[in-house]
Amino acid sequence: MTSATLLTPARAASRPDQWSGPAARTDERAYVRALVVLDTTILTIAVLIGYVARFGDETPGGSKIPYVVVAPGLVLAWLVSLRVLRCYDDRVLGYGADEYRRVNAASLRLAGGIAIVAYIAEVGVSRGFLAISFAVGTLGLEVARFAARKRLHRARSRGAGWSRKVLVVGDTAHVLELVQTLRREPYAGYQVVGACIPDALLAPVAQRLGDVPVVGSFRGIPEAATAIGADTVAVTASGELTATRLRRLGWQLEGTGVDLVVAPALTDVAGPRIHTRPVAGLPLIHVEAPEFRGARKLVKGFVDRAASSLALTLLLPLLAVIALAIKLDSRGPVLFRQTRVGQGGREFGVYKFRTMVVNADALLAELASRNETDGLMFKMRDDPRVTRVGRLLRKWSLDELPQLVNVLLGQMSLVGPRPPLPSEVARYDGDVARRLLVKPGMTGLWQVSGRSDLSWEDGIRLDLYYVENWSLAADLTILWKTFGAVVNSRGAY
Repeated sequence: MTSATLLTPARAASRPDQWSGPAARTDERAYVRALVVLDTTILTIAVLIGYVARFGDETPGGSKIPYVVVAPGLVLAWLVSLRVLRCYDDRVLGYGADEYRRVNAASLRLAGGIAIVAYIAEVGVSRGFLAISFAVGTLGLEVARFAARKRLHRARSRGAGWSRKVLVVGDTAHVLELVQTLRREPYAGYQVVGACIPDALLAPVAQRLGDVPVVGSFRGIPEAATAIGADTVAVTASGELTATRLRRLGWQLEGTGVDLVVAPALTDVAGPRIHTRPVAGLPLIHVEAPEFRGARKLVKGFVDRAASSLALTLLLPLLAVIALAIKLDSRGPVLFRQTRVGQGGREFGVYKFRTMVVNADALLAELASRNETDGLMFKMRDDPRVTRVGRLLRKWSLDELPQLVNVLLGQMSLVGPRPPLPSEVARYDGDVARRLLVKPGMTGLWQVSGRSDLSWEDGIRLDLYYVENWSLAADLTILWKTFGAVVNSRGAY
């Protein structure tokens, strides 16, 4: 998972014919049926494209292969492969990268299997037809799944759509922490509907943890799940939930259609750093140390400088137009250079297009009482210091384009934590200072997650998560999401 508490699925073993399932499963089954229809449509189109691209509108000459049978057979085999690789498993749908990996694996394995069978049986199926069909079909499946997921995420964010109804079990402090974590990302699809706490903490009157009702104790977890219609029991830390009691809880949930997930106390650690190793019957979780140097860092630095050099060349006409607009709009320089703190605490000058009046710093003291954010930053939605052109530049994040020069100089990265001011760093504690272990970025998790709309605490949490779990693949994902955040102008002011 990208952030939030690690949820390790451990579905209670049961036979499919035993599953009655709560009423909440209806939306899930409807979503799966829609995916099957969508996949079938995509694969049919892909096979038709493969046929037309290879043979045109003519019947394949000199071939004994009945493509009128082969084409629908390929679609059917592809759907079976998707099913066998569990591409419709509710545990991977709607969140995380595993859904896409399984779709790719199903397509590649089917392509490899067909190639081997055709070679051994000496069947002369057109390789061009198969290659085009699989290329178009695999890409189409990925795009379709992405579109379906985005629609599901929007529905979940509105409180609709298919979500898991979660009963959280644990001590009150850990229950509240897990509830807050799950609600931080509603599009993940975990909707908390109740909680079970230790017997000693129960009161004779109805209790609530925040706005979550307490529906029972550890003695009646399955009954509580049934009573509130939960389809998932999420167990968090508690001294009373021993390994034996947790194992028995799994047995009690067998055949009920209720999933059991365990939320370890370890948080904000991404999947690639986690490896489960069974030792003496215990699923020990091995956590690799964060990587702050090495070959991957060298590759990241090379990609940063190459991409920034190319971007500066391509954007040169746009940069010239922006500079002219700033000059015509207000008195002062085109560029604004501000001291920021980079990797290892080294200060550098970050470049931006000027979006404020020239005496903006002098006016800050007068506006301090109107600060709209917590923490160490100053943010104000209708800041009177911002110029007319400046508001437009900030809305589309065009004021940050000169930072490509900082990336080219090796002072910043394309993706990383937000570059802090020296005054902010002076008040960092030990945890927050870990942001300085990597280069700051032009964009990052903070930008694609709300930017100025984020609280100080959430911004720091996202930056620290990136520092601990960065990867080249994650950087590409963040860059892709940045375009969406810029187009939608989320948190830009």
